[in-house]
Amino acid sequence: MAHDMYPNSPPRLTPDLLLRGYMAGIFPMAEARDDDAVFWVDPRQRGVLPLDGVHVSRKLRRFMARTEWTLSLNQDFAGVVAGCADRDETWINDQIFDAYTALHAMGFAHALEVREDGALIGGVYGVAIGTAFFGESMFSRRPNGSKVALVALCAHLRRCGYTLFDTQFVTPHLATMGAVEISRDSYRAKLRAALSAKADLTARPLPRTPAQILAPGPGQPRS
Repeated sequence: MAHDMYPNSPPRLTPDLLLRGYMAGIFPMAEARDDDAVFWVDPRQRGVLPLDGVHVSRKLRRFMARTEWTLSLNQDFAGVVAGCADRDETWINDQIFDAYTALHAMGFAHALEVREDGALIGGVYGVAIGTAFFGESMFSRRPNGSKVALVALCAHLRRCGYTLFDTQFVTPHLATMGAVEISRDSYRAKLRAALSAKADLTARPLPRTPAQILAPGPGQPRS
């Protein structure tokens, strides 16, 4: 995917710089875990996941209906970010880890955790501003772990009044869940609208289990 990149002029990322970047439509990445520098990315085609168009396959729906996994919100933000970075190649370096952890302490960065017998086996994290949620990364230590996290997060965002779920790019995995690409101009128009309103990720309780996510009601993902 074509995108423009801008070097990070300040020596370190700060929570304020992160917030201003997201509100301007850009986000930071690093070349690798051991590269301390970051750069800002501005995709020409932006990935978004329509909150009313999340696709849940019949197979995944059956799994969610019977699994004993549990869901939680903001119980282990650092653990989720570490899980996302625990791969051979990652753009999450120490500077990014520290900046998002600070943003989480301020109430802007959030993580949804998936657990099996209490152990963290999947999750997704991102940044919430206005009615926009900027998804950063997700991980899975069991089959379906990241899919369950994504479906749960989308349903919860919709229930809490969010209107925009920015996925930055569209991977094959996200495409199967309903993510689409829109132009930079279209994205920025949606972003302006989302930033002009307010929502609260803690306005409603997160369902305890994946099965409860599928229960009838606002935010129910379609099959």
